[in-house]
Order: sequence, then structure tokens, then C-alpha cells
Amino acid sequence: MQAISFLAAFAVCLLLSAMLLPLLKRFNAGQEILQYVTEHSGKQGTPTMGGIAFILTVASLSAIFCNWSNRATAVSVVVFAAYGTVGFFDDFIKIKYKRNMGLHAYQKIIVQLAIAVLVAFFVWGDVSVGDKLRIPFTSRTVQIGFWIVPLVIFIYLACTNSVNLTDGIDGLATSTTICFLAGMIALLGRELKILDGIGDTYAYRQTQDIVMLCYLSCGALAAFLLFNCNNAKMFMGDTGSLALGAMVACVAIFTRMSLFIPILGLMFVVSSASVIIQVVYFKITRGKRIFLMAPFHHHLQKKQWSETRICVLYSVITLCITFVLMCFGE
Repeated sequence: MQAISFLAAFAVCLLLSAMLLPLLKRFNAGQEILQYVTEHSGKQGTPTMGGIAFILTVASLSAIFCNWSNRATAVSVVVFAAYGTVGFFDDFIKIKYKRNMGLHAYQKIIVQLAIAVLVAFFVWGDVSVGDKLRIPFTSRTVQIGFWIVPLVIFIYLACTNSVNLTDGIDGLATSTTICFLAGMIALLGRELKILDGIGDTYAYRQTQDIVMLCYLSCGALAAFLLFNCNNAKMFMGDTGSLALGAMVACVAIFTRMSLFIPILGLMFVVSSASVIIQVVYFKITRGKRIFLMAPFHHHLQKKQWSETRICVLYSVITLCITFVLMCFGE
């Protein structure tokens, strides 16, 4: 069934992407490029909001391949689409007013925070997740009580904005997210054996459904990558990057593997951390910089790395981390 879901998602997203591309061109939905990113000057006007294709694919096929009576599955898909909708309005404003800035930062944060708070309280009251967390590199779990609420809120805000920052060159966020979700599939396959062994039926079924969402997402993103790899015919936009960040968070949170995100999602952390470090250092030193440009992938570009090489680096590191994690917690 997993193979069928992957192939179905690939086929549907391939078709939707092919149909969406001329529509975006017709409506002049082109990306406005930041002037100081000189390497991207030739990408001015490339159609954006391509994330619509994989959002529609995953949301629609989840109704076929997943059990929507499983509350965590339904919430994951709704949150995935909700964050994508926030990104859509952001992209729409950029396109309408022909500028790189869409929604104001405070507007995006307020909506993102509101969604995260609602999900956080849902997680706290969900019997299959609750306040339990798996500890990386071990087979142990820990209970943190009400602290799960602020943790979940932080995770959603961190993941959505980190994936958004990673979406800075052709195919980077797409390929890195595919590798992250593939890693989660591998880790959750082992988790399913553990849950089956202890007879936790509810958590087993929930995890099984989340794994199916990973397969659907990987299939859809693999198809989208054909349009998004260098030289990109279409960008995912904030529509896609915010949705992917939400999916990354949902997959980990609803399987009690939140603590795995900064490890398996190391390259997303690198994107956010490099920006924070750059800004803080710039202010402390009054104008000096650590990186040639932040996020880190732009630093590599300034070092004359090709976009394809950067994508391969991020993907390989994520896959290597997966293999390391698989060696622990048996």
C-alpha cells in the first residue's frame, strides 16, 4: 500500500504541477527577487506558489490512503493546509503588489502562533501523544507534563520558519524535506515494531497513518522536484515552504519524536541558526559578518558552490544522520 500511495502521489502531483505552471504564467504569478541576491537576478519572474500542487495532492490522497477518523491524521492534514494558506496569502500579496515582501512579519507570526496554540492543546489532550517524548539514541520516553504545550508551539514556529529560510535556492527545501521524511519513515518503521510488541494499538494505528502521510508527501515532492530543481521552472513560494514546515512538525509531534527534529532536521536548523548568528554578530560588532551571506546556503553560493551541489550536500547530510539514528535505540 505504501508503494501505491507514493506512486499515486507522484502521478497526481506531476499532473497538477504541469497544469499549474501555465496558469501561474498566465496570471503573471512571478517571483520578485531580492536585489542583493545577485546570483538570482536571472530568476526574476519565475512562477511561484507551486506549493499548491503538492498541498492539493497530499490533502486529497490522504482521504483515500489514510484513516481520517484518526484525529491526529486529520489534524496533521488540516494544519498542513492551514499553514499553506497563510503562505498563499503572503505570496498573493507579493504578486499583486510586485514586491518581495508579502504579509507583515507580525501578521504571519500572529496567525502561525494561533494555529500552533490550538494544536498544542490538542496534543496535550491526545492519549496517544500527550506529554510523552521519545529520547534520541535510546529506546526511552520521558514525560514533561504541561511543558509539552510551549514545546509544541515552539516547534511549529521553528519548523515553518526554518523550512521557509531553507527555501532559498532551487530544489533545496524540496530535496531536504524529502530526505527528512524518508528518514522519519525509516525511524517510524522501527517504532511500529515496538508499539506492536507492547500492544499499544491506538498509538500503532496513529503512527501507521503518519507514516502513510510521509509516503504521500515524499511522492508529491519527488514530482514537484522535477519542476523545482535547478534551473527551476516553478518555485514553491511561502505557500509550499510553510506547509512543508508544518508537515515536518506534525510528523514528529504526533509520533512523540519531537526531539528528533533538531537532529534529523539539522540542515533546517543550520538555516535558522546562521541567520540568528549573523544578525547578532552584525549588531555586536557594528557591521562585521561571520558568513558572506545568510542563510548558510547563500554563503556557499558566494563561495561559488553550484545550487545543485548545495542541494546534494544538504540531502546527503540528512540521509547520513538517518543511518546514524538507525544504529541506536534498538
